Amino acid sequence: MKKSGDKFEPGGVIKEPGSSKEVKTGSWRVFKPIVTENCKGCGICVQFCPEGCIKVKNGKATIDYDYCKGCLICMNECPVKAIKSER
Repeated sequence: MKKSGDKFEPGGVIKEPGSSKEVKTGSWRVFKPIVTENCKGCGICVQFCPEGCIKVKNGKATIDYDYCKGCLICMNECPVKAIKSER
């Protein structure tokens, strides 16, 4: 494999890391956060989501499961416990 500076040339095995917004990563999660009707739309889960896959729409949080990795940080940070976990 040829090296060009600090990066390997195309065709090598090593690739640059990408964000989950570039590559759908939700298919391998173990836990699935579910937003309940108790959601107040405060947006705290949006602030803590490391993948940026939660948005508040029409006063309620919505999760894009194509990118959600199931870390459940949103569930732990929700002040009204409006996010539950499903396997």
